[in-house]
Parts: sequence; C-alpha cells; structure tokens
Amino acid sequence: MESVDLNAVADARAAAPLLNCLLREAADPEGGGVHRLRGSGRLLRVRPGRRPADPELGTGGGWYPLTHTELVKLVADELLRYTGTPNDELPVEMADSREAIAALLAARSAAEPPEDPYVLSEQALVMGHPHHPAPKARGGAPAASWLPYAPEAHARFPLVFLGLREDQVVEEGGPAAADAIDALAALQDGPRPPAGYRLLPAHPWQLELLDGSPAVRAAFADGRLLNLGRGRRAAWPTASVRTLYVPGGGAGAGGGAADDLFAKFSLDVRITNDVRRLWRHDLLKLRRTDAAVEAGFAALRQHTGSNAAWLADRGYRTAAFAFEELAVLVRDGLRAHTVPGAVPVLAAALAEGYADSPLARTGDAAGWWRAYLRRVVPPVLELFARHGAVLEAHLQNTLVAFDGQGMPVQALFRDAEGVKLLPEPDREAAWQRLVYCLVVNHLAEVGGALAEAHPAAAGLVWPAVREEFRRYDAERGLPEVAELLAAPALPAKTNLLLRWTRADGADARYIPLPNPLR
Repeated sequence: MESVDLNAVADARAAAPLLNCLLREAADPEGGGVHRLRGSGRLLRVRPGRRPADPELGTGGGWYPLTHTELVKLVADELLRYTGTPNDELPVEMADSREAIAALLAARSAAEPPEDPYVLSEQALVMGHPHHPAPKARGGAPAASWLPYAPEAHARFPLVFLGLREDQVVEEGGPAAADAIDALAALQDGPRPPAGYRLLPAHPWQLELLDGSPAVRAAFADGRLLNLGRGRRAAWPTASVRTLYVPGGGAGAGGGAADDLFAKFSLDVRITNDVRRLWRHDLLKLRRTDAAVEAGFAALRQHTGSNAAWLADRGYRTAAFAFEELAVLVRDGLRAHTVPGAVPVLAAALAEGYADSPLARTGDAAGWWRAYLRRVVPPVLELFARHGAVLEAHLQNTLVAFDGQGMPVQALFRDAEGVKLLPEPDREAAWQRLVYCLVVNHLAEVGGALAEAHPAAAGLVWPAVREEFRRYDAERGLPEVAELLAAPALPAKTNLLLRWTRADGADARYIPLPNPLR
C-alpha cells in the first residue's frame, strides 16, 4: 500500500480554509485561479475549487510556491496592510491549527473508528469549518493534553461525576432537566452522590482546565464538591468538542432501556471564534428560547405534516461558586426523535466527506438533492415565518437522517444557544443571519460536495435550491423569499477579518457574495 505523507495532507487541509477566507475577504479574482490581494496588490495563484490548494505568489520571475508557514506570513502581512490593524495572536492560531491537524491525522491512523454511523459522522471533521482561518486550533496547548478528548481522533471516554452539596446547586429546566442530568449516571453506569449532595456530571478535560481555579480548589477542600469518580461506559465527543453523546442502553426509570442524551460542558478553550464556555447570559435565556422553538416545531408538525425534529436543550445544573465553569447542559438524544429505521448524519460531515457517506454513494444525485432540500429548507423558513425564530441551521447544527437506500428522510436541528428570537434582532438582521447559516454555510457546501462527487448533477444544484424556496413561498408565503431570489448578493460571514480585528465572536459581520440563486 502506498504510504501517505501526513505532513503534506496536514498542510493541504490547513491551507484550504485559510485560502477560502483570504480569497473571499481580502482578494479579487483575476481569472484562471489568480487573485489580486487587496492589501498589497500582489498576485496569488491557487488550484481552484471548494478547497483551494497549491498557493503560489507571483514574482517578477514567475510563481513561487508557498509552504503553509509562508502562507500564514503572507496572510498576516496582507491583513496588516488591508486593515491597518496589527494582530500577533491569529498567526499563532493558524499555525496551531495546522499542527493540530497533523496530530489528529497521526492519531486517526492508529485509532479504531466508531461502528455507529452517526458517531462516525460527528468525528469526521479533520479539516473543519471550510471558511475559518484556524478551525482546528486548541488554544496552543500541547497535543497530548487535548488529543484524548478530540472527536477527530475517534476519542471516547466516560464522564466524571461530581457530588455538589445541595445548598450550592443552581439549576433550571424543572424535573425534565433534573431527571435527565441524573440519568447520565445510569447511562454511564456511574456512581451516585451521597446524602445531601446532587449529581454534577463533568467533562474530564473541563476538570483538567479548572485545576488552577481557586474557587473550585476551595470547594473540593471544604467538601462542597466531591469527586465521585468516572462512569464505566464510553461517551463520544461530537464535532463541537465540548458536547458529548451519551448512548442509551442503561436501565431507565421503568426498567427498560434508557434513552440516549447529549451533555454540553464549559471548556475554557478558544475553538473557531469563541471561548467555549457556557456563559451565564446564554444559560439564563436558554429555557425561554428552547420553549419557543419547541412550540414552533410542534406547530410545524401539526400544520404541515413535517417530521422535522428539534433536539431540545432541557436545562442545566451548575455550582453557585463556579456558575459558568462547572455548568452542564443536557440535550435530548436521538432515539426519541429519529424516524424508525433511519440513520442520522451530521451535515458538516457530508460537506467534508468521509467513508461511506450517503452523499457520495447515492445513485440518484438529483433525487437525493431534492429530497435533502425538502427536508432541510421548509422547517427553517417556517420557524422564521410563523414563530419569529431563527435557527442557526449551519452545517454543525443540522443532522439529516437517511433511510436504508441512503435517501434523506428527516432533518433534525439543535443548539438553542445559537437561536435568535424576533424582535431581537430586528427582522432584516434576523433574515440575513438565516440566509448566511442556511444557504451560504450549509446548502452551498453540501451542494458543492454533491457536484464534486456527481459532476453530471452540478448544473441542477442551485436551480433545485431556488425551486424549493419558491415552492415554500407558494404554499406557505414568506415575502423575504422573492427578495432573496432577486438579490444580487448573499451575506458571507467574514471569519478572517472578524478574528483579525478581535471582534466579539458572536458579532457577525458580512460581505456580499454573488448570489447563485438569482
């Protein structure tokens, strides 16, 4: 078998999203894969496509191929010239992201992939966000500190269970949330807390990161917090890193098999644009947001017959002395929501590609794409049109379930933290966010992957999207649809410029992208 140069693969996978950002946000196309960089006017040539490769800088004597290190230096120099703002942190993150990919590739080569096709899809994102300058950066920490918890390395591990003294418990979500959090111990075959204490599940990496926290150390010392030990069954980190999938199979309250669950934790590590902590302001609005979305999905099923599902964030539990640091949020699992016989898959994995992807193996690309759009698009539009809710329906928050023939039969959405409710933001800003998440981030990437895998179907990708939007408008009515289909441009989020200028990670900024729906 021919050996694979993992360093070359790491360079390519790290360069592609960085080039996507640079060419979209700070360059102008000249044709033939050549782009003029706005900061300096220099020319950059790449092998074009969804994943640009082989960057070369124009010189007086021809084209000079750039290593990844040289590409990072070029990007930093261009952004300094283009924005007038220095930044010595982001180039380090870009390099860290490349080193992380190299570590992940090496770990994957020796790891056993999961048998569960859903978990396999969650752990497929070695490249990650296709338009982010450093999608795999892990805060600059040594790989040995985070690889045991990395989904891309096919990690699996049990939860740690803490005992939190009852007078220190802060929680929201009522009995449904409390029961689900307590059920994690049963699913994990884990320990139970002693009298006077409540169960507080924790991510093992979360506890390692908190090792130096004075508040947490003091709580362990004075008995407000106990370490009860780990569970005896594996949980699986999903694509977001800090959310774990806890499979079902343990004894439920009625003696049967307990449903699966998701548990989301705080990690004080920057991943893409944000430090992945469960922030107090997000937790405090969680139940209001989730309840609004749940009501919207119930109405969707009642009035349209859709089988689309929402994985509800039931609530959270944490410690009064470390509200954000020790928070755990519990989310509905898949078993109760997926149609019988169907297999859910992460949409981001369809875009990146992985072994046995239903996108790649379909024999009917046109029918597959129309079925995909019919499942994914109407629920997002309906929640906006009838309930003023903007689902963050990007690639990482959308699951699509497939039947035995590999055809899309259901869409499942998640993450109340990313949902916005009208009138905050206003309707125009909310629609812009919807279009970016659904069309630019999601459909453009999956449609592009479909066109690559099935070139004969490339010409129908955007006409089919247009047809699905028009069909929804005709049946249900949404005035923004006509405006979208006539607009000269779509909003594209500027992750490179956002990170370079140190803007808040939640402060989305957009640039116009030519509208393929027009």
